[in-house]
Parts: sequence; structure tokens; C-alpha cells
Amino acid sequence: MKLIKYSFGMLVGMLMLFTACTDFVDPRIPYTDFDTGLYLRTTARTSTSFNFFDLANSRFNITIEAVDEELGATVDAVEVRVRKRRLIPGVGLQFVPAAGAGGAVNDVLVTTLSRSDFTAVPDSRFPRATINVTANEAMSRLGITAAQVEGGDIFEFRLTVRDTKGRVFNDVNASADVKGGLFYASPFLYNVGVVCPSDLGGTYRSVNVGATGPIGSCSGPVEMMITLTPVANTTQYVVSDGTFGYWSCISDTWGNGNVRITDACGLLSMSGTDKYGDSYSMEFVSATAQELTFIWRNTYNESGTVTLFANEGRPWPAGLR
Repeated sequence: MKLIKYSFGMLVGMLMLFTACTDFVDPRIPYTDFDTGLYLRTTARTSTSFNFFDLANSRFNITIEAVDEELGATVDAVEVRVRKRRLIPGVGLQFVPAAGAGGAVNDVLVTTLSRSDFTAVPDSRFPRATINVTANEAMSRLGITAAQVEGGDIFEFRLTVRDTKGRVFNDVNASADVKGGLFYASPFLYNVGVVCPSDLGGTYRSVNVGATGPIGSCSGPVEMMITLTPVANTTQYVVSDGTFGYWSCISDTWGNGNVRITDACGLLSMSGTDKYGDSYSMEFVSATAQELTFIWRNTYNESGTVTLFANEGRPWPAGLR
């Protein structure tokens, strides 16, 4: 028995020593048409969205790593292609360029990387390259202008890599493991959304004029401080008082109402209900850097025209409507 235990211990020790001395080997690269091949591991996503309010300075920027059995030496060229899509409610997806027969992907070439664009890095055995495409470059290749871009549009950037053996790898022949696996991290397709950052949160001085309703009207302007509290991971803001002081004028209190203002790429709307269950809406009037004016209403037929004044050093964003 001691001999068996001793022999087993020797075997385990030898296996550990062998493993420690063996260089890491990447697993089989499971393409639909090849058992081995080349893929482009994404090691950094520096910028994968376009700012609707600042397209001129927006960019698609990622770092990729060429992985193959020859430590990236089989890379010949990487094409970066793009098309734009938009979801139109009740209609479906609209593409630029238009989709081909049977919904086939039509896209345009933006830029091409060669083997020389991939360089060695100290923390990997595989060479890396950076893809950097500005929003202006993408729009120019597509033949569109910034006026034809809307918040919510998606720019689809597709990578196609050709190796020195003449084989082509892309999001069509790559398997689900290559495109979606955490290890491979090589989707070949990157959806770059046109987003509209919103930063309306804060406490503002407000003046509510003409506030009225079935119970009565205010004799003059109602002034108070209104807080817009951001809702996590949205472009919505909870309003501290959906009547902007009107209820205090008629001897009521706001209480636990939940009324929100939504900023959809500058298009403002109001939703939610008060403590009595009445719902709220708003009608935009005007906006300058210093004053935002709109009419609030609820289904109890109460309303008023309110102006929110920007705080010092924080003007209202341009484009509010």
C-alpha cells in the first residue's frame, strides 16, 4: 500500500512539473469551415458609441489581437466595413446601404489593416493593432451627413480577416464560441450606437405662473426649488414636485407622487402619477442656456407654465425641445 501511494505521488508530481514547463496552448479554433484558423481577440473597447451631440469628436476605437497557431504570423489583411441601421416603429429595420436580396448584408469599406499594422506587445505572445474610425469617416463612406443621423441609430462595424493561405474569417463563418465566447472575444461585428448623454440632474429655482385647477388658481407666480433626481442607467429624472408648487398654493402637499421627466436626445416628456393616481404630461415652450420653460398638465385638469432656471456654470444643454 505504501508503494502504491508513493508511486501515485510521484505521478502527480511529474504531471505538475510537466504542466508547469509546458507553454500555454490555445484550444482548437472552431470555425464552421475550418478546425484551425485565425481570429481577432478584442483586448480593449476604448470607444464603442457615438455621441449624438458631438458626432464630430466621436469615434469607434478598439484594440484587437491576431491569434493563430503561428503567433499571428498568418495575418494578411483586415478589412473594416460599416453600414447604418435604424429601427422604424411599425415598419422595421432600415439600412444604409440598403439590404441586398434576401436581406443580405451590404456594407462599405472604411479602412484596411495590413500585417505591418500589428505590433508586438510585452504582455502577450500575439501582436496587436488598433482600429480607430471617426464618426465623420463612417458617415463619409456611407454618403450621409450628420443631419441624417438620429439618436438610437446603430453603425455596424464588421471585420473581415484574410490569412496568408487565402482563407477568409468573418462573422458569417465564425462559430458561436468564437463570436460570443469570453476566451475568444472575437465577434467580428461591433454595434456602435448613437447615444444621447443626458445630464439634467440637480436642484433648480422654478417659477410657476398661471397654475390652476378645479380646486382653484394661484393668485400669482409660485417660486420654489425643484430637484430632478437621475434614475440609474436611464435618461429619466424624478421630479420632487410634479405640480411645481401649485399644490402648496392650494394647501395640499406633493407627498409620494412619482412623476418623471425623460430626456430622449433632447426631446423632453413627462410621465408618471401623483399620490391620487392622476397622470402627468408636458408641453415644451422654449429653452435657452439659462431658462427652460414648459407647460405641465395632469388628468385632474390641473396645469401651469413653469420656468426652470439653470444654475451658475451649468447652462441648459443646446437642443432641448
